[in-house]
Amino acid sequence: MAPSATGLLRKPDTTLPHRLARSARTVHDALVPMAELRAWIAERGAAQLHEVHRIPFAELDKWRFDDATGDLAHDSGRFFRIQGLRVRSDHGPVRSWTQPIINQPEIGILGILVREIDGVLHCLMQAKTEPGNVNGVQLSPTVQATRSNYQRVHQGSAVPYLEHFRDAPEQHVLSDVLQSEQGSWFYRKRNRNMVVEVRGPVAEHEDFRWVTLGQLHALLHEDNLVNMDARTVLSCFPGGFEGAAESTSDHSVGAALAASGDPGAGSLHTTSEVRSWITARQSEHVVRADLMPLNAVRDWRRGRDEIHHAQHNFFRIVAVDVRSNSREVGGWTQPLLEPHGIGMVALLVKRVDGVLHALVNARVEPGYLDVVELAPTVQCTPENYERLGVDYRPPFLKVVLGRAPHQVLFDTELSEEGGRFHQARNRYQIIEVEPDFPAGSLAGDLPDFRWLTLHQLTELLKHSHYVNVQARSLIACLRGLS
Repeated sequence: MAPSATGLLRKPDTTLPHRLARSARTVHDALVPMAELRAWIAERGAAQLHEVHRIPFAELDKWRFDDATGDLAHDSGRFFRIQGLRVRSDHGPVRSWTQPIINQPEIGILGILVREIDGVLHCLMQAKTEPGNVNGVQLSPTVQATRSNYQRVHQGSAVPYLEHFRDAPEQHVLSDVLQSEQGSWFYRKRNRNMVVEVRGPVAEHEDFRWVTLGQLHALLHEDNLVNMDARTVLSCFPGGFEGAAESTSDHSVGAALAASGDPGAGSLHTTSEVRSWITARQSEHVVRADLMPLNAVRDWRRGRDEIHHAQHNFFRIVAVDVRSNSREVGGWTQPLLEPHGIGMVALLVKRVDGVLHALVNARVEPGYLDVVELAPTVQCTPENYERLGVDYRPPFLKVVLGRAPHQVLFDTELSEEGGRFHQARNRYQIIEVEPDFPAGSLAGDLPDFRWLTLHQLTELLKHSHYVNVQARSLIACLRGLS
């Protein structure tokens, strides 16, 4: 915010969109060149010890199953616990079920520190290992910590740079919003997503580097490199820099993306209509999700070293032993959720009068606080539907599976959060369809789908519980297409 002439009133910072746009355009002239940045990531991957081994539940240290409920929890009562969940819904092919769920009521901090260096905004990113990562080191936010971690329940070292987020002057906060995480695996989990600007020098740890938005957009195209927590914070950056690169044609994707980020370019639905539609879906869908003892969950089996579904679908709960030389503590054991199969997360986009629109789904998941959140067009693990039959497959899955190469604007395998999930991977895709592709919801046959612009999605991201974590990842990827 900029001060007024009297010094009492403050006005919006009109320079911020231009500074973000310049950072999004800067790839090769950044403080750390791309070749040097990739070499640093590789060097950190080699230097950081990352050993993860599956172990039986009996070998978990300070974690145990409760004799009465069967819940798996830490002796401190902190971090998280594995419990059961009973679900009843009016939505989807299965209307009632029970399952294990991660219950982590703590609100953590996911924060990216930004600073202007040589006239260009840079983000302080961390090369960080997580026990569930498929490849050891991934590019993470400046701070990625649960309350238990930053309060040092583990009796380990302090979280670097945490003070910039816990004690941030309000005028330096560019974005600050509570956002959800996976509603099928977490029970009402939320994290504080923050972007904070610093004006002076900041000491640089060997595991941290200053990176531009343009460099991050480029790295999003590389498999399993930019982690989930970095992607969700990137999606919460203030809007206005979409289509930042200069387009060679008014008919380019970049031009359509720039128009999509411009509120003056128009949209199929007004902002009031979109909010009314979301509220209607939240009100009309009926979902009841109640925590229950883990040992009362139906159709799940607890063995010596895993909790799995009777048909080995969906996911399993496993135990791991971790050794690391780059974390707050050097070694620990913990449970992790390991999904079956590689998921498919896809966003269909189309141009309407030159403005790019994305087809989003008002999706029901049992762990959401507000019943539904906006999700990508398709979000599933296809093999989980094999036993249900083709009639139960999600709408538009056939379109995604049958896409032509020229339709694919983005296609990268990206990992989910490695602190709670073991090698959870999804294929993230952005697929452009023809302008005359049916809108579905306009005909009234698919009321859970709407075409929204990037500006509308960015506005919704200023608030909690509107846009789910998978859609936030794709919004970060969409912004980098130009």
